[in-house]
Amino acid sequence: MAARGQLFDDAVERDAEIGEIDWAAPAPGAVASVFSAPSGPLALVSLGDPTHPRVVLVPGATGSKEDFVLMLPLLAKAGYFVQAFDLAGNYESAQAGPPPGGHYDYALFVDDLVAVLEAGEPAHLLGYSFAGIVAQLVTARRPELVRSLTLLTTPPDPGNSYRHVKRIGWLSGLIGARAGAALMLWGIRNNLNKVGPARLAFVRSRFAFTRRSCVDDIVGLMMRAPDAAPAVRATGTPTLVATSEHDLWPVARYALLAERIGGRIAVYRTGHSPCETTPHQLVRDMLRLFDEAESS
Repeated sequence: MAARGQLFDDAVERDAEIGEIDWAAPAPGAVASVFSAPSGPLALVSLGDPTHPRVVLVPGATGSKEDFVLMLPLLAKAGYFVQAFDLAGNYESAQAGPPPGGHYDYALFVDDLVAVLEAGEPAHLLGYSFAGIVAQLVTARRPELVRSLTLLTTPPDPGNSYRHVKRIGWLSGLIGARAGAALMLWGIRNNLNKVGPARLAFVRSRFAFTRRSCVDDIVGLMMRAPDAAPAVRATGTPTLVATSEHDLWPVARYALLAERIGGRIAVYRTGHSPCETTPHQLVRDMLRLFDEAESS
């Protein structure tokens, strides 16, 4: 409990001390496994005591479970059993996907996440970026599986979620999914997020595995995002909308999402990836959400 209290007190200072790390290295004590999902084999990592309350972390497009390597030990130390997995078509889950000739769609990602959640106790669920859209759909459909919901820099608007992206949102109505995916990949490869050299090397290395067809399909899905916020709000699931001052979308859009979904908002002084740059502050706010969910 002392460590948890210290996390609450020192989160900002601890985040400021994060330096270069080997992003491909697993968190100490983490166990790698393969989960047989409806779409195929998903690479999964677990940390902590399996008898403790469960947390499931889901990365976004072109991401992977390693995006949470700094969060896993913090959550496990706070008394939780933490799991994260690569989305179908991404990194070490690249072999999972639709039948030949098919497309990655919302049903595929929803069915996979439901299967992961059904394989254990109801979980505190975090969806990062695109995965936050999927997490909302799962929460609305199967609220008994979700103890709390954290939406981490999740596209805040239904429909064409790119239309309110800062500076270039107006382009989203002029280009298709494949061109949009190409633009996103160009930005990642050219380090528009201004990440450190170790992080950039790891991010670039994942492209050798992630299916380009999956990235194209996910960008297309984000151009027609469903509006699940009212249904999530109706479930009464405690929800946190976590974003940053320098995310792709303005903070005002996230404030509207928090209002519509009936959740709280947390804003960090970073970019699109608080799980990497402000993990102590993010976990601090998630633990407060967990306390709220577990006391209700």
